[in-house]
Order: sequence, then C-alpha cells, then structure tokens
Amino acid sequence: MSQLSFLCIATFLKGQDFMRACKELGNTVYLLTDQKLANESWPRESIDEMFFLNSPSNAPEDLEQMIVGLAHAMRSRRIDRVVALDDFDVEKGALIRETFRIDGMGQTTSRYFRDKLAMRTRAFAADIRVPAFCPLFHDETVTAFLQTTEAPWLIKPRSEASATGIRKVHSLDEAWSAIHLLGDNRHTYLIEEFKPGKVYHVDSLSVDGKAVFTRVSQYLATPMEVAHGGGVFRTGTLQVDTPEADALRQINDQVMSAFGMRYSASHSEYIRGDHDGELYFLETASRVGGAHIAEMIEAASGVNLWREWAKLETAMARKEHYLPPTDNGGHAGLIVSLARQQWPDLSVFSEPEIFWRMNREYHVGLIIQSDDRSRIRTLLDNYMHRIYDEFHASAPLPTKPTS
Repeated sequence: MSQLSFLCIATFLKGQDFMRACKELGNTVYLLTDQKLANESWPRESIDEMFFLNSPSNAPEDLEQMIVGLAHAMRSRRIDRVVALDDFDVEKGALIRETFRIDGMGQTTSRYFRDKLAMRTRAFAADIRVPAFCPLFHDETVTAFLQTTEAPWLIKPRSEASATGIRKVHSLDEAWSAIHLLGDNRHTYLIEEFKPGKVYHVDSLSVDGKAVFTRVSQYLATPMEVAHGGGVFRTGTLQVDTPEADALRQINDQVMSAFGMRYSASHSEYIRGDHDGELYFLETASRVGGAHIAEMIEAASGVNLWREWAKLETAMARKEHYLPPTDNGGHAGLIVSLARQQWPDLSVFSEPEIFWRMNREYHVGLIIQSDDRSRIRTLLDNYMHRIYDEFHASAPLPTKPTS
C-alpha cells in the first residue's frame, strides 16, 4: 500500500510517542490542535503539517468551522485515518470520519466511549453490572430514583473526563437543589448511586473486538478522591495471574464487545463494591490512560502503549496482521501530587526502584518499578507521607477540564 496519512487530534499536549512511532512507520502525520498550543513541545520532526483550531470546544458552531477548514485542507491532502488522542477529541474524530467517510469509529460507537449515560445504558443492556443510575430528563423518574435508591449519590457530567464536575449529594432535597442549579444544562448530566469499594483501571489494546494486550491496576487514591479531597494520586499494577486480574480482564472484554470496539487503545475503570463484593463497570475511554498511567504501564510491562497504538492503527489501515507486544510481567506504581514549590527537588527520593521523575512546575511525581509488588506498595506509602510533609499543595476543583 502507498504511504498512509494520519490526522492526529490533540487539544491537550499528549500523544507525542504516538506521532513519533506513526512517522517511523512511514506514514504522513498531520496534527490538529488548539491554536494556543502552537508553541508547545510537539515532536515537530515527526509532524508533516499542523492545523489549528481557534476554539477546541465541541460546540456545534466550532465543529462546523473545523469541518469547513478540513474540507479546504483535504482538497490537496489525503487523509486515510483519524486518531483522537484525548477524551475531548473523540467527538471531533468521529464527526470527521462520518463526514468524510473515513474508516474507523463513528459517532454512535464513539458515544459509548465518551458519554457516561450512553456507557451505562449500553452496559446495563448487555447484563454488565453498573451502579444504579438515572438520566435527569424527567422529574418524576428522577424523584422515583432518589426514593428507591440509597444516598449518597453522584451527579456527573456525561462528557467530562476524570473527576471534573462531579458533585456528591446526600439527601433528596440536596440532590434536587443541585439539579436545579444545572439549569438548561441538566440534560448533560446523570445521577448515580455511590457505593464505596476498590477501584481498578484496565489498560488495553484491542484488535477485532478482542483485547490482545491488557494490564490491570488498582487505584490507591482514586482521581475523584484526589480532585475532591486534595489528596495524593496513587495507583499500582496488580499481579498478572491472579483471580482478581482475571475477573477484571473478563469484564473488560465484555465491555469492549458490548460497546463495539474494533481496534484501539482503551482505558476503563471498574469498582468492586464493599457492599456485595461484585465488580461494577464505571467508565471507559478509547485512548491511552492519562495522568502518566501509560508511563507506569511501560515501567511494569516494557510496553509503550502510545507507540503500540500507532503500530496497531497502521497495521489495521494496511490490512496487515498486528503482532501484539510481549509483557515483561513486572510491577510498577505511580504517585503524583500538586506541590507548593515551583520546581520541587526530587533528588531527595533516591531509591534504586525509581523509574521516572516528573519534571513539571508545581508538581511532584514518581514511578517505581520492581518485580516485588509489596516493595512498590511500601514505597508508595512511604512517599505519600513524605510528599504530604515536604511538598503537597491542594487547589480548588477545576470548573473546566484539565489535561
């Protein structure tokens, strides 16, 4: 096949390894990004041309402007594949594919990897456990839901990422007060029952609807706990060959099949409820995990998910067999926090297990790699206390999504 052209969409600074690998595989690489990110550290040696959005939002008028601009660009440039590298770009990618009839995930399927209400209704229809939930369309239905389920509840935006915009409410009156505050945007939210439990994330690569690489990890402090409580984010990989990991791989396979996943990277979250010991689906995304989870997976397995995703997309476009990577079978843990210092001195962490150190203003972060999972847990606990004492800062919950 002749050289392929990939349009990568990234309205946050991410996916650099995807673009590098995509270029190394002989493809033409275009990047569509936010005008405000024009001078960021993109891998320019791997990008043939950059296009810019004046507004990166998914408002109808902005999407229409994007389509018109791309239509002009495509008069002299062929685009064979479109890859959305961030949650907030999934709608853009699906709309571009639908409009220009480019193969890949269309708008209906993309909803299952973006819209939390679509995810829940689809999972429920496929007999996959989900927390009790209700859309906010019909007053009587919402009231009945509140009267027949147990507090507390979470009011969640249907299309934000991570814990952005989530509110916990503890009574029927508090729930309705919060719903009324949403005004004309209330249809873009849902409400669901909150049950505590152990929260996991499953990071996969899928081909023909089946996972060909999967790593299972457990949050030691979930994104929601960190966002709402100002804590320190921690996660660590699970032992590969345990019943718990097997159960999570199995439910993840069920979700990918039910949601119509053909081929992509995915990052999905599940909870094992303390109240009944069962696994429940929480949410999924058709992308590599953020918050440096991809780097942690690489430390544990030796697999760079960004690069493998580029190989997978290229193989599918060329109708070639994709050979999945080999997992080293190691373990890793990740810890990240806001810091009160502009450039924290991470040299005070000197253990030989340290695989990666974050280099970002007002942040502290480390990835630990070891074949001994208990050693990773010990270090994560130790580092958490040290970070609280020496570095930690908290910030108000963002009203707009952050990368």
